[in-house]
Amino acid sequence: MSKNKAIFTCNSCGYETGRWLGKCPTCGDFNTFEESVAVVTKNKTVGKSSTVSSGGGKATRLGEIKSIEGDKFATGLGELDRVLSGGIVPGSLMLLGGEPGIGKSTILLQICQNKDFTILYVSGEESPGQITLRAARLGDFGENVYVLAESDLATIEAEIRRHSPQLLIIDSIQTMVHGDLTSAAGSVTQVREATAFFMRMAKERGMATIIVGHVTKEGAIAGPKILEHMVDCVLYFEGERHGGFRVIRAVKNRFGSTGEIGIFEMDEKGLKAITNPSEYMLTGRPIDAAGSVITCAMEGSRPILTEVQALVASTKAPNPRRVVSGMDYNRVNMLIAMLEKRCRLYLSQADSYVNVAGGMKLSEPASDLATIASIASSYKNKPINHTTLIFGEVGLTGEVRAVNFAQRRIDEGAKLGFTEIIIPQANLKGLKRPKDVKVLGVASISELLALTMA
Repeated sequence: MSKNKAIFTCNSCGYETGRWLGKCPTCGDFNTFEESVAVVTKNKTVGKSSTVSSGGGKATRLGEIKSIEGDKFATGLGELDRVLSGGIVPGSLMLLGGEPGIGKSTILLQICQNKDFTILYVSGEESPGQITLRAARLGDFGENVYVLAESDLATIEAEIRRHSPQLLIIDSIQTMVHGDLTSAAGSVTQVREATAFFMRMAKERGMATIIVGHVTKEGAIAGPKILEHMVDCVLYFEGERHGGFRVIRAVKNRFGSTGEIGIFEMDEKGLKAITNPSEYMLTGRPIDAAGSVITCAMEGSRPILTEVQALVASTKAPNPRRVVSGMDYNRVNMLIAMLEKRCRLYLSQADSYVNVAGGMKLSEPASDLATIASIASSYKNKPINHTTLIFGEVGLTGEVRAVNFAQRRIDEGAKLGFTEIIIPQANLKGLKRPKDVKVLGVASISELLALTMA
């Protein structure tokens, strides 16, 4: 005999309780609890899916288990394979998130152009005709691609068993519905149980699965945080929605590095891989313009040259504006405070705008030195030579600290024609200087401004 049991689940973090609460005790958010009903039987609760097959309950000696590293298969998109450390692992569950219109469905359809394996594309948002209309502009597709417009998990399971695909694509996880649950599609309970269902199917059948996740206005994947813990790989698709530049980044990867990024350009025929991102980033940059400085950021093992722009304008407002795009807002404010304290630049009387051109997001502190140089250049209206490359981390006392992979950054700058490279003094030891390139070391931001603002 079964009975219904009401549970309340927090939409922000997935915390469950037997009664409604105004404030979640785990994440602290208000009015986020949603009621759902689970059907409880004598032996089990319907909808609580097992995430991984038990395999008969027998443990196996680690040395006897065959590695699946050599079983990876390529997606056909070189930049995506780079992010996935060589390709997709059979039986893995991957989560792809990104803003609406960024190109998630496009890149999944381009994967479907690979004729080497069978693919089942499940859409809970579009009809087969709409999918075909979008696919028509991308090119040819093989006979191994099957399309299913469905959101019911029982129907999807039947089609999986019928076609036995090597790759399953779910677009999107927020539209999937478990028939034994009374909550609406997209609720915390439905998202969690649907993900557990696809994980069980992937592990039992050795079927790689990609699920698409919507994102919140803060940029995080919607649904309970446990969603990202359940999957093997989390990919974020980033970029300016109305621009052509796209970045796919792995923030979690159980089968490889999380530092690599793939770079694409969106055009009328879909996403095109950019094999030389540094050259692409510097296309169209201003020459000898005040406030423009080139730096080198490391994305995984790849050095990428990017332009940091700053605009400093005097203001009579009591509270000057600080606008930052592509960098951490608080870190830029810290650098502005250091310039005022250590170098006597009166930025408290000016509005400051800092931007990373091209839609890139710089998170590593190696861009500190270039940011300081661009702000000082705009404040004094003195351009920095367009053949100068600057990178380094800055401490609160104004010292310039060493960064990793300095040699790779220098070699990348030399390859693209930069004749002067300013780096931390501590990185000069044991450095191989490229031919016809002047490498200068600085120990403080005062030395930097003396070199560039003279």
